[in-house]
Amino acid sequence: MMRLILASASPRRAELLRGAGYDFDVVAADVDESARTGEPPEAYVGRVAADKARAVLARFPDAVVVGADTTVVVDDEMLGKPAGEEESRRMLGKLSGRAHRVLTGVVVARAGREVCDVVSTQVRFASLTAEDIARYVSSGEPGDKAGGYAVQGLAARFVVAVDGSYSNVVGLPVPAVRRLLAELGVPPPGGGPGVAPDAPPPAIDRA
Repeated sequence: MMRLILASASPRRAELLRGAGYDFDVVAADVDESARTGEPPEAYVGRVAADKARAVLARFPDAVVVGADTTVVVDDEMLGKPAGEEESRRMLGKLSGRAHRVLTGVVVARAGREVCDVVSTQVRFASLTAEDIARYVSSGEPGDKAGGYAVQGLAARFVVAVDGSYSNVVGLPVPAVRRLLAELGVPPPGGGPGVAPDAPPPAIDRA
């Protein structure tokens, strides 16, 4: 069987892919994730995902490589990983009481071929008080999350509704990944352990 590699150091992406039943190795990709001037969010996540997949494929040319990149978009502004607590508070303030989009670019590459997709999910937050934000930021959870929150973590209580792929909000849209892998000759496994990988917790609506 061909070796499958996830080009990401994200434990959340690895957990989702493993939960979908795939056997794979993890190889982090060191690429420039800076946005280009005037670059649309969809183009940005697709480009960075491709850069990650290509960087790892260059090292392991006989493998199939999955690259992914996620951003949160509100008011046409991309919210990546906050640089510190002040930026975390600013991001959460922008998300409070309104809807935003979570975009993930996914690229699956093997020698001579590459397929890609960009998945969008709409998430709606409840109105947050200054105390809500301060308590969440002090937990340390926002630090390495796009948009400054983890839908599967303590921020679940802020989420009113998820319209689209829940796993996309966590960081890897599992149905899209399964489809792209199948296109490159990696058949879907019989099913992973535990909860279905794209199922949100019961407390979160999914329109």
